Amino acid sequence: MKKGKIVVFGSFVVDLTSRASHLPVPGETVIGSKFKLGPGGKGSNQGVAAHRAGADVIMATKVGNDVFGKVATDFYTAEGMDTRYIFIDDAVETGTALIMVDENSGQNQILVVSGACGHIADEDIEAAMPAILEADILLLQLEINLDALEKLVQIAHNNGKMVVLNTAPAQKIPAGILEKTDIVTPNEIEAGILTGVEIKSPGDAIKAGEAFMQMGVLNVVITLGKDGVFVMTKDRHELIPSIKVNAIDTTGAGDAFNGGFVTALAEGMDIFEAARFGNITGALSVTRLGTAPAMPFRKEIDDLF
Repeated sequence: MKKGKIVVFGSFVVDLTSRASHLPVPGETVIGSKFKLGPGGKGSNQGVAAHRAGADVIMATKVGNDVFGKVATDFYTAEGMDTRYIFIDDAVETGTALIMVDENSGQNQILVVSGACGHIADEDIEAAMPAILEADILLLQLEINLDALEKLVQIAHNNGKMVVLNTAPAQKIPAGILEKTDIVTPNEIEAGILTGVEIKSPGDAIKAGEAFMQMGVLNVVITLGKDGVFVMTKDRHELIPSIKVNAIDTTGAGDAFNGGFVTALAEGMDIFEAARFGNITGALSVTRLGTAPAMPFRKEIDDLF
């Protein structure tokens, strides 16, 4: 089977994860039960998810010239991933994510400091051009600096590449980016922030999808957690049910979905089938601890798919 090529240009941060019996409220100190340091960042997680799902994928990101930056290169090397486009910033530290997980419900709270991956420069984009021009799909998120994101979208759009934008974490997007985006993949909270439509039902998801299309987006995929995934094209919309699993850590579930989703698109699946594939990838990821290390492998996905 011929696979399309994917470039994920996005964030790498080191995850600093603590688990406790409940999440603290403002002003509360909670004694945790476990701590783990490991690779993370939405872009990196999605790149790893795609790689493990069997994609022909290149990861591009930026890290600091520090000990946390070595976490990235060591992990990618161990995974067998290409490290040519891991750029080094001598002036800015590697990004970090402070993650708290409720070990009873699996729910989490995350605070991200983008660090070096928030300083993607023109020379980094220029250096990554060969990979982008060879790719069929460019997958992006909102954890890199928006001026770089805008340039990457423009380059991909001008060269006929499919642009998939995971609009996370939700923030104001410069005018014109969504018009050049083939698919957006927010969760229900992010979709609500960007469209002004609070999603509490499938009908609300339809309204949010229509709002995205009015902004110029061609296709909309909204992940709804336990309620599944809503997919809308200009001709059709469908709510794809969730996969029932024993969730122990929901951190990175959206990233797993996106990695699996673009893998399936690159293999020629239509957007609805690709969303089912992504749904399974995300469901498997929440059955184990962590973010990138929790991403499932292709055989596991195929067994459920």
